[in-house]
Amino acid sequence: MIIAMSVIYNKPLTKKNMKTKTTSALRILFVVIIGIMSFISCQKEGNKDSNIKQEVAYNEVIMDTICSCTPSWFPHQETPAPLEGKGSPFDVSTTTNCIFHQWSWQKFLWLTKPDDTLPLFLNQSKIIQVSDLMAKIPQQAGAHVVLTDTEQAGSDNGVLTTNPSYNKDVNKSFTVFYSIHTSLTMMTAAEDFMAQFKAGTLPENNLATFPVGSLELKVSWVEVAAIPADKIDNYFVTEAALSIDNGVTYKNTKMALLGMHVVGVVENHPEFIWATFEHSDIAPVYNWQTNSAVSTTDKLLFSKGTTTGLGGITYDKIAKAPLIPHKVYDLFQFGVPRDATGFMTTSQSEPINFDNISDINNCVATKLTDVWKNYFYGGSIWIDTDGMTPIEQAKKIVSLKGAIGKAAPGSSARGSLNNANISMETFTQTFQKEISNIAVDNLANCFSCHNGVSYKSNTSPIYLSHIFDAYIQASQGKKKEEINMMKDQQQIEQLLKVVK
Repeated sequence: MIIAMSVIYNKPLTKKNMKTKTTSALRILFVVIIGIMSFISCQKEGNKDSNIKQEVAYNEVIMDTICSCTPSWFPHQETPAPLEGKGSPFDVSTTTNCIFHQWSWQKFLWLTKPDDTLPLFLNQSKIIQVSDLMAKIPQQAGAHVVLTDTEQAGSDNGVLTTNPSYNKDVNKSFTVFYSIHTSLTMMTAAEDFMAQFKAGTLPENNLATFPVGSLELKVSWVEVAAIPADKIDNYFVTEAALSIDNGVTYKNTKMALLGMHVVGVVENHPEFIWATFEHSDIAPVYNWQTNSAVSTTDKLLFSKGTTTGLGGITYDKIAKAPLIPHKVYDLFQFGVPRDATGFMTTSQSEPINFDNISDINNCVATKLTDVWKNYFYGGSIWIDTDGMTPIEQAKKIVSLKGAIGKAAPGSSARGSLNNANISMETFTQTFQKEISNIAVDNLANCFSCHNGVSYKSNTSPIYLSHIFDAYIQASQGKKKEEINMMKDQQQIEQLLKVVK
């Protein structure tokens, strides 16, 4: 079960540095020790899942195994929901990095498994489509999802369009649309919080948290006409009611899924786990050693060739277009920050996190046989709440405020510390103007905007959800445009504080 164990001071023993030379005698002694410890560990662990990586204080002792998917997830049409509450892998005082990645993949597989003729996340009796004000969206006849919104993260952070050369038969650029969905658990909790606000039993500054099982999804879509005919089968496609005039009338149109955020509450993590998934063929990853993004073929969001700098992922709000059109790329693979010399030194041990994501992606890829094999897990982010009581967890979220996502050593954020989905946060993967300015103290991630501060500057863990915050503001008479202005201003203020 155990591949390696090492007492270290600054970094874990990895697959790479395990290969350093040792004497034959030391090798034999090492193997004997590991064998004994493996036997003892197995006796103590009983029937626990041996795929889970066991890590104890990453700067001390680490027992390193491959972060794997489990047989119970497959076949995909039978994937069970992951355990999340009492008795789950999160119901412990000391967590491991791997269990967050396992939850993310299993949750995605559960959400996308067949449920009658649709994937489960499109079953309105189980997962509810809502607006960005958390209002239930009436479904349209003959369609499985309603698409109106084209705004990226925030309300003024750009509109994403596709590379017209990707489908040369059409040679047209298409706009990417977004849908938002919540679980019944989260919707019920939101309605209960609303009732308490109105009754005056819950102050606007509070320590309330969403319950385990609360779930938000954000999904990106594009018309199938943007995709070449010989590649359409590689995308999940469904019939959508596509807005043709800002939600007044709709036209049923076949749409392909590009990406999905899976954001959920598990035991001891009221800050949500923020996981992201993308289609594997829509854009390249930036190469920090060559300081460029390159593709020899056209991709959905990237015209073939080379680009350097941030122009492809920077939106010009005056021109209403990217500085460099159709050159979108992933700034960091799996959201793990690095520079030309290697992984940055952050609050999260590397390469454990990076290797875990890579390992579990490879594991799932060998098991899937349906269209979802063409999507990959881009990483997730959460905070360290090990050993804290629920009230301590809530206080931690509130006390961190806009610094909840800070990635410098000693910070609370864990996982993929520059986590973003290129089909949703295309133009907010960084807030720097030059790629050379990106550093550990100014990395961007989901927590850069999602934190325990409301648009009115009140504090509570429940304000981590923007759609809930907007739901509350709308109930107090605020119009959508006004809420968006408040959101933008709050995000700007928080970001200015974080990057100082």
